[in-house]
Amino acid sequence: MTRTQKQPGQEENRTESGAKSGRGAASAVQSVDRAVSVLEILARHGEAGVTEIADELDVHKSTAFRLLGVLENRGLVAQAKDRGKYYLGAGVLRLAGAAAVRLDVSQEGVPVCRELADELGETVNIAVLDDDAAVNIMQARGTASVTAQNWLGRRTPLHATASGKVLLAHLPPTLREGLLARPLHRFTERTTTVASLLRGELDTAVQQGYAITREELEIGLAAAASPVRAHDGKVIASLSVSGPVYRLTQERLPEIAKRTEAAATELSRRMGYGF
Repeated sequence: MTRTQKQPGQEENRTESGAKSGRGAASAVQSVDRAVSVLEILARHGEAGVTEIADELDVHKSTAFRLLGVLENRGLVAQAKDRGKYYLGAGVLRLAGAAAVRLDVSQEGVPVCRELADELGETVNIAVLDDDAAVNIMQARGTASVTAQNWLGRRTPLHATASGKVLLAHLPPTLREGLLARPLHRFTERTTTVASLLRGELDTAVQQGYAITREELEIGLAAAASPVRAHDGKVIASLSVSGPVYRLTQERLPEIAKRTEAAATELSRRMGYGF
């Protein structure tokens, strides 16, 4: 068998290509770091000119100008045309607002969830949408759930949980259909994996104000969840009660769901909805 002969300069080209790739990655990281630094400078000073920013970054004015141009195109900075100064743009407010909503609903939800957990004795969670999953950002445990697992911070599938179904049901149609077009993983025999059937469940959840699941994510686990709305009516989270099926029986679940819906309505009121 004849060994492949290396062409002249082949090894050198490969090495040079790898070096260029490494330099490119390092340059990209440096650019991101500088862009974040620009935002921090503007947050600190309120407004600043290209020369001031370049001096603080220790870069040429042209580099600072390019960074500001990219940030301005994305709405993260804006320029006062009369003074030539730059300041933080509305895009930063949108990003901060998204983070604030998560923080606010978590904080406002503490007394609501605590009261519901004490009343029902079960685990109460607040979950928000995180791409294609529901992530639990706040949890309160009732007296009967002291040995229950910790759901805080856990990402759970939208199609197999009560919280997930609520969040999925209230998405804009295009986003919802995009998620339903993906393969629906089966976790138990009860998991709904047919998109047409799941659509029916989501429509029902919207109509009745809550979603119920029994052993769809885990054997022995049942849950009920309802939507939490912001001041503008947009669903920003779901509030759920979960526990073992021997306590959250098929007969008791509708009652649990109604109490969950009432708590979610109270949290929505705290978030400004209905005023």
